[in-house]
Amino acid sequence: MSEDPVLFGFVCVQNAGRSQMSTAFAERERDQRDLTDRVAVVTGGTDPADHVHQEVVTVMRERDIDLSDRTPQSVSTETLENCDVVVTMGCSTLKLDADSVEVRDWALDDPDGEDLDAVRAIRDDIEGRVSDLFDEFVGDDA
Repeated sequence: MSEDPVLFGFVCVQNAGRSQMSTAFAERERDQRDLTDRVAVVTGGTDPADHVHQEVVTVMRERDIDLSDRTPQSVSTETLENCDVVVTMGCSTLKLDADSVEVRDWALDDPDGEDLDAVRAIRDDIEGRVSDLFDEFVGDDA
């Protein structure tokens, strides 16, 4: 396994739901696996919202993750082209010119305006996918 740092990017249109949950789970996974020096995470949207969706904040608190102070942001193509893998959430037609960037579309439902049980299902799906992404790119032997 390479010792080069791994850069994950999580992108959606508003950067207010799925990509925020993905980023938070990736940050937690990085910390739990003691990979803070080997894994970096970026997130952003193509048309950022003003705030993280309230239902997302609510269900993430159930996992002891506070997103209430996060602000959706835009992300540059240049930043994403430096990633090892960029994950889109099913709402983006993101095109990157860098051959070294793998783009994956997780095709997740949008949590905006959904009831909490639906948002929990999306959250749980994301949590598992993020863990799998870490297994694939950095393995268990930190």
